Amino acid sequence: MLGRTHRVPRVRVALSGRRRLIAMMAVTAAALTGGGSLPPVAAQVHGFGDAVREGLDRLVYEDQYPAALASTIGRDGRTHHFTAGVADVMTGATVPVDGQVRAGSNTKTFTATVVLQLVGEGRVTLDAPIEEYLPGLVRGEGIDGRRITVRQLLQHTSGLPNYTDYLDDITGKNRHTYFPPRTLLDMALKHKALFAPGTRWSYSNTNYLLAGMLIEKVTSRPVAEQIAKRVIDRIGLRHTYFPGVGDEGIREAHPQGYFAAKPGAPLEDITTMNPSWAWAAGQVISTPGDLNHLFTALLNGELIRPAQLAQMRTTVPVTGDAGTRYGTRYGLGVTSTPMSCGGLMWGHGGDIPGYGTRTGATDDGRAITIAVTADAPPTQQGPVDVLAVLDNALCG
Repeated sequence: MLGRTHRVPRVRVALSGRRRLIAMMAVTAAALTGGGSLPPVAAQVHGFGDAVREGLDRLVYEDQYPAALASTIGRDGRTHHFTAGVADVMTGATVPVDGQVRAGSNTKTFTATVVLQLVGEGRVTLDAPIEEYLPGLVRGEGIDGRRITVRQLLQHTSGLPNYTDYLDDITGKNRHTYFPPRTLLDMALKHKALFAPGTRWSYSNTNYLLAGMLIEKVTSRPVAEQIAKRVIDRIGLRHTYFPGVGDEGIREAHPQGYFAAKPGAPLEDITTMNPSWAWAAGQVISTPGDLNHLFTALLNGELIRPAQLAQMRTTVPVTGDAGTRYGTRYGLGVTSTPMSCGGLMWGHGGDIPGYGTRTGATDDGRAITIAVTADAPPTQQGPVDVLAVLDNALCG
């Protein structure tokens, strides 16, 4: 329940000075309606920050997100952190600057990066069938691992059904249930293929479930360890981690996450949950600042070799409402989206019960990540407005 309305603190801004190059962007969120409202916020931030500040005002006041957090990198390479709203609607607690959130499908960028590192090491071939690494595992009606390549998994062109479409009540009775990866894969393989591999595009978490299994088979180590060693520790993401088995909380300072059980329902606190069902497709916890660091380091060549970076940025059209409306294209764990002022934002993004995150950046070094603390969102307009903040900030 949203609870009583509190006076919202001013947007707070923190600075740091480290220049980055390129980050990314993501699209689409499911829209459900909820209840409650919060008053507007204000801050004295100029230039690049004005559009962010005004956007966070709108997200909290008009779109009714309890909190919104943002981290930006301006043309001068300086980082600003913004917060708006309240961390807890019952207590009115202050939103922590650059607080931790569940990063959802931003995890796919971590997972794809590890796979592409293995490609660069000659241990994985992008156009080899997944059968070569996981023999006999990928079988079902119209599904054959001998016909599905590693590239198609990372690019969502495999035709595999999405296992999360068949999960039962993960925000209710199964909120604290542990789901082993093989159990999740079996859920998907009970259903027929969506299309022949390579003939269409369809977002499926099953693709990245298999990418995580691929990493574990090739390295003989847990995917969480490989993501930590090869990505998180390598570039010094100090506030990012892959939760362990049974780790249901968020370790560092964070705003609470909220969820609307059905259209028109009040927001419920869902911060504590077992995220095992998301695994290599969506389990990572991070901060807006760390996500900017990840994407800029990645696209600046700090994590994968030039040949693999070029493959990552080779995209196919995203079909459905997202592709039609935004012109989005999907690469290998990243997206590209046209900006209203011309050029592209690169990114991904994530939706997981309680939190939504979006990241966008340009080739001239500007970057922004936004996190909001309700998913499903309180209003249908909310996810659209989050994307508008990204575009307005980078085009401003």
